[in-house]
Formats: sequence, C-alpha cells, structure tokens
Amino acid sequence: MTPAPNSARASADEIEAAFAPLAKDLHQAWWDASTEATDENTERQAAAGRKMGDFLGDPEVFAGLRAALDEVRVAGADAELERRLQLLHDEFVPNQVNKELRDAMVDVETSVEATFNRHRGHVGGREVSDNEILEVLEHSDDSEARRRHWEAGKEVGAEVAERVRELARLRNEAARSLGYRDHYALALETTDLDEERLFATLDAVDRATAEPFARWKAEVDARLAERFGCAVADLGPWHYSDPFFQHAPKLPEASLDGVFAEADIVDLTIQTYDGIGIDARQIIGRSDLFPREGKTQHAFATDIDREGDIRVLCNIAPVERWAETTLHEIGHGVYDQGIDPAMPWIFRTPAHSLTTEGAAMWFGRLVHDADWLEAVAGVRGKDLDALRGPVTEKRRAALLVFARWVLVMMHFERGLYRDPDDDHDRRWWELVERFQRVRVPGGRNAPDWAAKIHIAVAPVYYQNYMYGELFASHMDAALLEMTGARLADPAVGQWWNERVFGPGASLRWDHLIERATGRPFSVAAFEADIAMSVA
Repeated sequence: MTPAPNSARASADEIEAAFAPLAKDLHQAWWDASTEATDENTERQAAAGRKMGDFLGDPEVFAGLRAALDEVRVAGADAELERRLQLLHDEFVPNQVNKELRDAMVDVETSVEATFNRHRGHVGGREVSDNEILEVLEHSDDSEARRRHWEAGKEVGAEVAERVRELARLRNEAARSLGYRDHYALALETTDLDEERLFATLDAVDRATAEPFARWKAEVDARLAERFGCAVADLGPWHYSDPFFQHAPKLPEASLDGVFAEADIVDLTIQTYDGIGIDARQIIGRSDLFPREGKTQHAFATDIDREGDIRVLCNIAPVERWAETTLHEIGHGVYDQGIDPAMPWIFRTPAHSLTTEGAAMWFGRLVHDADWLEAVAGVRGKDLDALRGPVTEKRRAALLVFARWVLVMMHFERGLYRDPDDDHDRRWWELVERFQRVRVPGGRNAPDWAAKIHIAVAPVYYQNYMYGELFASHMDAALLEMTGARLADPAVGQWWNERVFGPGASLRWDHLIERATGRPFSVAAFEADIAMSVA
C-alpha cells in the first residue's frame, strides 16, 4: 500500500478551514433567532444558511473533495484521513443541487421555524405558553380545560402544515436530482445509517414493547377513566400528560413536582456533574435557561464554534420535566466539551447524533434514580422510601411510552417523503391509534402532525432518539459493569470522557460503541429494561 498523498490531506485542511467560520456564523445566527425571534434575526439565520449552502454546494470544491477521497481509498493506508474526507463528503452531498432549490429550502424552513418560535396557542382568546399547556395537561382534573389546552397546543400545525409539505416536496426534488429515492433515503445514507437495519431495529423494538405497553396502558387508562369520571372508551388524547403522549402520564404516587417546587434546578444540575468530575459551569454561564417572550419554547444545546463556546437553551420551570430536560441538555453540552480539542475540526463533534442523544438521555434518566433523588435532590427517609419503587417503575414505563411514540414518528416521516401530498392528517391518527393506542377525537380533521417541530426543522432525525434510548441502556449496563456507579464518583465522568466523548467523530458510531463497551451495539440492554418495566 502506498502512503496517502499529501494533496489529499491539504484538501481536507483547506475545506475544513473554509467550513469552520461558516458553521460558526450559522450556529450563532440560529442561536440569536431562537433567543430573540425578531425579523432581523430570522433573516440573518436564513442568510447564514444560504451562505453555507453555497459553500457546500460548490461543484468544484466537491469535485476536489471526491478526488481526494478516491486517492486515499486507493492508497488504503490512512484510515483517519479517509474518515475526515468521508465526513466532509457526506456534508457536501445533499447540497449538490442548484442554488435556487437550496435557497428555497432554507427560506421555507427558516420561516417555519420562526413561526414556531413566535407562536403561542389560545384558550378563551388568551395566549398560552407551552409551559402553561403542559401544566394543565399534567395537573388539571377538568376534562374540558384539558381539551381546550390540548387543542391550543396543536394550533401551530394548521399554520405551518402547507409549508412543511412544500419543504418535503423541495427536499425530495433535491434528493432525486442526486439519484436518491427521496429525502428520507438521502438523509440516512449520508449520516452513517442503513434504512434496512434501522427498520429491523424498530421492528425489534415494536415486538419488545407492544405487549407490555398494552398491559401498562390498560391499567393506566382504567385509573384515568376513574379520575375523570368517564368510560375508558371516552378518554381523549388530552387526558394524557402532554400533547403527543410521548411521556407517561403523571401518577400521584410517582410525581416529583413537589421535589422541585422550591429547588434550584440549575444548582442540582451543577451538583450532578460535579459529582462525576465534570464541570458544567462554563456551559451554564453561556446558556439561556429561563422562559420569556420572543424566545423559542423548546430546548436544545449547540456548540457554536467547536472551540469551547457551548450553550444550552431551556425554559426552566420548577417541575420534574424541566429537571430532567436540563440534565439532558447539559449532557449534550458536556459531550461537546469532552471532545479532544486537538483533533481536526470535522472530528470535533459527537460520533453521531444518536450517541449525543443517548448520552443526554442517560443523564436525564438520573432524575428517576432513587440514589440521585437522595444524594442530589435531598429526598430522605420515608419520602424516599415512598418514591423508590414508583419512580423506578415510572422510569421504565417511560421507555415503553417513548418507544411507542417514536414508532409513530418514524413511520409517519418515512411516509411523508414517499408522498408529501398523501392524506397525512388521516395517516397520523392511524399510526397514533396503532402504536400508541390513543383514539382520534370524534370529528377531528386537522394537521396535528405538523405541530411537531422536528418534522419541519429537524427532518429525518427522530431515529436518533430511539437509537439514543438503546444506546443509553447499552452504555448504562457497560458503565455499571466497569465502574459500579452512576453518580458521585469521578470514575463515571472519566469513563464518559475517555471512552465516549473524547474520540468525537473520529470513529463511526457503531465502532465507537463496540470499542467503549467491548460488545457490539444491540437492543439487548433496552429489552432487559423493558422486561422489568411492568409488574
């Protein structure tokens, strides 16, 4: 084998040097538009997206990149350089379409995201925030109030649905011009995922969860029907704890809202990471953590420049959900923080979206760990004893509920790209009834699917959440074998930093997992969690 040509390495260096500042500008513009949803910031985000598209769509740069990749493959002696070039190649491929089409996709997506950032639902002529909607769905015993707030949470769907369909058409046009079946196939192939393997995994998840979920839900529905004074058959989607039934309904014996009512969730987060030897203070110091007008109501983490400017956006309220979400989002941040800064720029990002989602999910799960409740949240004595069993069951039940929800999203989104003009309002509820066992409200005819922001602005991403849950279970089993701990032990942070975070994207996600744990990625650990999820 001959050494990789110096010209190929020079090409990688040159492309990364041009790529990095554009990515930084785009992430900063996205952050600004999310924290202050003004017309000016929205246009800056769109302009940054168009500029990035122009760079990634440059046919001459792409031709040079492909030539460099071919050179390295022929030489066959430099796996690291080949990995660099392959990652760059996969960034460029989706953008090899005409500029008008690229710009159209950026403009429509940015306008949809701006609508989500600004939108507030309405109940009785009054604007209500997402936090207010969730407060009612989590705590109110008034079925009519719950219904009105649930409907308010879906209003944005009607406002954006046609633009989301247009996005799907534009994305398909771009993918087909590049020789792919549709955007769904393109997105998977350029993110190290195999569609056949993915849906085989989803089928395994379906088989593992269908019966225990049905049994669990029947018990919960009986309790909800008693609570709301109705027949089980009359339960509506608003009788569950969130607008999409992606979280388990709150049951009084397992509610942790009282634990966090007077708590400083930011301080609890710092304590959690301190306990495993990871300092999250700089991330928190750069973050925007509390709700206000003109700010997106969701949560995310972002690495602005891959040089240490890592930030989290939250809308913290003193409730269990935001304790879990804050731990989750800071989990994304400490992953980015733990990546070896000496590596090439293209490697200074997680191995895959599924690995950062999985790590974040692992940290978020700690809220439902009795040891965490005692050591960090300060729950003691009889209060802890009363919660120990219920929160363990709640955490495991949450895996069932989330898995069934992901099955809805995955099958729906693949169908959206197969035919953007299908009757997706109907398809959505068919999938909800099939996988989540939630009935469509009588006479309901609305684009409720479009109210889920991910479909528009994070397309073909939801598989990373399901894989992330599988990853979290897989890594948890290995971590306990190797360290015997989940918290209050610096060995835990060292394990994450050295085995998972440090290599960044220098390894494929499945290779990283096998190297970190000594076993191939599988659903076995998740299935073990699910098997224990119901009494």
